[in-house]
This record gives sequence, C-alpha cells and structure tokens, in this order.
Amino acid sequence: MQCDTKFDFIRRKHHCRRCGRCFCDKCCSKKVVLPRMCFVDPVRQCAECSLVSQKEMEFYEKQLKVLLAGGSFVVTLGTSEKSDTMMCRLSNNHRYLFLDGESHFEVEFSRISSMQILTDGSSPGGSSSRASGMLLHYKPMGSQDAEQLRMEAADDKKVASLWLAAMHKAAKLLYEARDL
Repeated sequence: MQCDTKFDFIRRKHHCRRCGRCFCDKCCSKKVVLPRMCFVDPVRQCAECSLVSQKEMEFYEKQLKVLLAGGSFVVTLGTSEKSDTMMCRLSNNHRYLFLDGESHFEVEFSRISSMQILTDGSSPGGSSSRASGMLLHYKPMGSQDAEQLRMEAADDKKVASLWLAAMHKAAKLLYEARDL
C-alpha cells in the first residue's frame, strides 16, 4: 500500500499495472500504454510509473532505431595500444552491445558497471560540446575483474554522435528504472 487513504466499499483501492503497488483513484489515475508488459491499450499507473513509461515510449519511438542501426567507432580494449575500427550497435534483444570489425565482440549491458560519454570540447558555433566517444567499464563473462572499453567516433562523426546521445539516454532510463 502506498496511499494513506482509508479504503472501504465506496473508496476502492487500485493497483498500478507497472509497479503493482496499491493506491486510491486519485493517486493511480494516469493511463499510459505499457507495451513492454503486453498492455497495448492505456492502463492505470501511479504518477511515478506513468512518467517513466512516457519516457520509455519516447525513447522507443525516437532513439531505439538509432541504436539498432549503429555507428562506426575506433575501439580500444583495456590498456592495449591496438585499436580496431568497428561498427557498434545494440542487439535485437536490447541486451548486448555488438562490436563488429575484423573480429566480433559483445558486451552484456547487465555487466557494465560504469559508462562515461566523452566530448570533443566544443562544437561549431561555440555551442555546447558534442559527444565524440564512450568509456565503458564492464566485467567480461567468467571474470570478476573489470575491464575498460574505449570507443571514439570514426568516419561519420555525426552518426556516431547521434548514436552516443541515444546510448546516453538509454543508460539514464536504465538507471532510473533500477532506482524505482
């Protein structure tokens, strides 16, 4: 129960379809579609969950296509001096980061401990800095030691920058969902 209201025959309790907690009608009155839980019609959600659901819907509509299409990056694993140009993209099941070049490499999102977006300083016109790369710390399968993966924009810097911005939004959504 998340609501202080006293429930009786007249004042019914309602549950949020996303978090499952119980609320009064006023506290659980938002109706939002929730396709990731197979609700294609709008369903009752608490105010907190409806905000997260709306952010997810915006993300799926705008950013997911960019992440699936991928971008070209110069990738450096660990402290290695060797770099490889790879196409980086989100897997179809949205659980892995695929890197394809001379070899294939993948990182499971649940194994990423930190993600930092790298910037190039400033963009043309003196406006704010533009994303130019990403630094990941993750634990490879079968290992307890964290490794580093550095990605820097390769050929098409605009596509890479858009991909990095979408990845940053994805990470924010993941962390917000974990905090709930």
